[in-house]
Amino acid sequence: MVDEVDSVLIDEARTPLIISGAVDTPVDETFTTLKPGVQKLVKKQSSLVSDLVREAQKYIDDGDEDKAGLKLLQAQRGMPKNRQVLKIFQEPGMLKLAQDIESIHTRDKKMHEVDDDLYFAVDEKSHVMDITEKGRTLLAPDDPDTFVIPDLGEMLTEIDEKEDLSAVEKEAEKEKAHQLHAERSGTIHNFNQLLKAYTLYEKDVEYVMQDNKVMIVDEFTGRVLPGRRYSDGLHQALEAKENVRIERETQTLATITIQNYFRLYDKLSGMTGTAETEAEELGSIYGLDVTVIPTHRPISRDDRDDLVYKTKREKYNAAIEEITECHHKGQPVLVGNPIC
Repeated sequence: MVDEVDSVLIDEARTPLIISGAVDTPVDETFTTLKPGVQKLVKKQSSLVSDLVREAQKYIDDGDEDKAGLKLLQAQRGMPKNRQVLKIFQEPGMLKLAQDIESIHTRDKKMHEVDDDLYFAVDEKSHVMDITEKGRTLLAPDDPDTFVIPDLGEMLTEIDEKEDLSAVEKEAEKEKAHQLHAERSGTIHNFNQLLKAYTLYEKDVEYVMQDNKVMIVDEFTGRVLPGRRYSDGLHQALEAKENVRIERETQTLATITIQNYFRLYDKLSGMTGTAETEAEELGSIYGLDVTVIPTHRPISRDDRDDLVYKTKREKYNAAIEEITECHHKGQPVLVGNPIC
């Protein structure tokens, strides 16, 4: 019997349940080594994004929507969770300007032109990070290729074509090529995980600090998830960011979604106050019928019509007035607010 069954079986249906175990390797210290470079890059990018937002506002004031949209898109791909970026996208029409420019550049396969002015580009939906040439030059001005994964196939072909090397020497060169590729790939992966930690994971939103440990916060309930750790080095990156002890990395031993897990049970039931609206999905996916049980006492709640406002600012002002009025009467108020 599942409590809040619609939330668990529908809203969190695709959430994976993971059994993990410690990797039998020493703690990777590269996160600590790479951290100063990441901080330098993020600081430069933050300053650049602030300039882009100001330029976008100037173009908006001048009536040049195309240039404004480009600057907004660059700011969004530079720092999607930057306060100034989030604030300007709350204004009517701003997000659409950026989306229109993104559609045009994606269609014409010219997204690189949007990203070239940035130090690194962030795809917020897929959580993919890409350090641009500008960023690589900032990090390693003498050797920007330090942050480029070499083409292993091309390297091996070049070794095979060297006629002055013996078979044994070629094998030794190939071993070095494989080692360089592995080291470079690992370094870039860890660097990208650190960038994610600084740009996409905000303290007290995606995670909290408790007893000098990084604790994941459930995105659906807002509750802390003890014992859970991000995979692929992301948790270690967050630990490096917060200057706490970096724990050993874990590996996934088994995984299953919540939906498939509960479908393993022969008998399944649950309760919730909002099951009727999800009746079709509960029936088609889990084969569960929904029964509405009447209240023990007559409902005394006063259900009023929705109040619709043209702008978020008007909506927030109205909410503040309502909260203030209730507070003066000594009436408790539960306020749900999005993360801005």
